[in-house]
Amino acid sequence: MRKKFYKMHGVGNDYVYFNCMHQAIANPQALARKISHRQFSVGADGVILILKSKIADAKMRIFNADGSEGKMCGNGIRCVAKFLFDHKIVSKEILTVETLSGVKTLWITKTQNGLAEQIKADMGRAEFSPKAVPVALSGEEIINRSVCVGGKNYAITCVSMGNPHCVVFDTLEEPFETIGRAFEQSPLFPEGVNVEFAQIVDENTLSLRVWERGSGETMSCGTGACAAVAAAVQNRLLPMGQPITVRLKGGELTVQYTKESVYMTGPAVLAYTGVVEI
Repeated sequence: MRKKFYKMHGVGNDYVYFNCMHQAIANPQALARKISHRQFSVGADGVILILKSKIADAKMRIFNADGSEGKMCGNGIRCVAKFLFDHKIVSKEILTVETLSGVKTLWITKTQNGLAEQIKADMGRAEFSPKAVPVALSGEEIINRSVCVGGKNYAITCVSMGNPHCVVFDTLEEPFETIGRAFEQSPLFPEGVNVEFAQIVDENTLSLRVWERGSGETMSCGTGACAAVAAAVQNRLLPMGQPITVRLKGGELTVQYTKESVYMTGPAVLAYTGVVEI
């Protein structure tokens, strides 16, 4: 069986998208494992299905490269918004997308030739409680807490952006794959974790390197950028409410952390379309 796909990315965080408004994919977990392989198939950080929703303009389901299902993807949801807008499935510049982390609102902020280019997303509140993340540590919040991972001590700040994040403000001295996998598989994180190594560049800028659970190192991570800015504000390294430029391997995102919510703005790009045998 052949299926049309759309290869899209947000600053290098790439997924293979399928329009499932009028079709079903029986085993998206297996499909994600197969199609994400960069040597033997299309290659991506995972697969995203775009489906009908009873409570929003559309619904997205995310499957990581290892086949595990994710709850939320900041770069992925911007690309879903672009798909809905560009294909006139939704003919408005403010739209909603249902995720496993709730319904998210998005704004088309820049277009060219009738196609969406820049999209702002309301990513919801940043949560710091151990139960919300989850992380197996006591206390009301996990902020600048010293832990041992992979035989080395780190000061960590744990954040939920609808999915679990662990932010470390430190330079990375050892192989990223080694420490990234050690964090992801640590018993501290019963559901795994996305780990971000962050550095403050100046009062308006933060640089970031991301290890995503289920996918490994990625060029970018929207929820990771939001988590890192929120963590920086809570650690009094950056001001609250100010737009912060987050530099990732694949490009830049703008994140604004407020008491009410976290807002992220960035590009959504269609790389190409194709047909894959399932």
